[in-house]
Amino acid sequence: MASRKKMKSALESMMFVWGEPLSIRDAAEVLEEDKKVVRELFEELQAEYESEGRGIRLREIDGAFQFVTLADNEFYISRLCTPVKIKRLSQAALEVLAIIAYKQPVTRAEIDSIRGIKSERVIENLMAKELVCVKGRSEGIGRPLLYGTTKEFLLKFGFASLRDLPEIEGFENMNAQEDREVGLHEQLLIDWDEAKDEDQ
Repeated sequence: MASRKKMKSALESMMFVWGEPLSIRDAAEVLEEDKKVVRELFEELQAEYESEGRGIRLREIDGAFQFVTLADNEFYISRLCTPVKIKRLSQAALEVLAIIAYKQPVTRAEIDSIRGIKSERVIENLMAKELVCVKGRSEGIGRPLLYGTTKEFLLKFGFASLRDLPEIEGFENMNAQEDREVGLHEQLLIDWDEAKDEDQ
């Protein structure tokens, strides 16, 4: 059995070459180690990078880990790299995405009811951006599609899991125009901008 130091070294190399978030399950298979032990190793690495004030950090995304740069270094990174313009999500997209994130799995009819306007095109665009996907079908009449968020959504917004979504009071009672201005899409807009800064 390899030492913990050796396995942590292996995890660093694996994350570096993998590019995408490295799942605990995949890492455990490669290391031939228990998933609980591998999670502990990831978390130890995460703590070490933070305690040493390193410019690289480990971020957890839905049971997987990935290298990211320290947000405080964004100024230097932006000076080094050619700026890449990231298209911001529209107000409508943020609104629909917020509804799906908080009420998933949710049908298009439910989304339309909350917004008071058709959302088909917006949902299609969110699916094209891989932020939303089909989670199944409702048991209701016509068995409409159920929508939910993806791992890409967690990655882009910097959430480890859906449990990290900010609590919004009164969301269950969102039925009227004034109720849907509670601020869900504004919160996601803030998280979207912060996530872009962290990933620079």
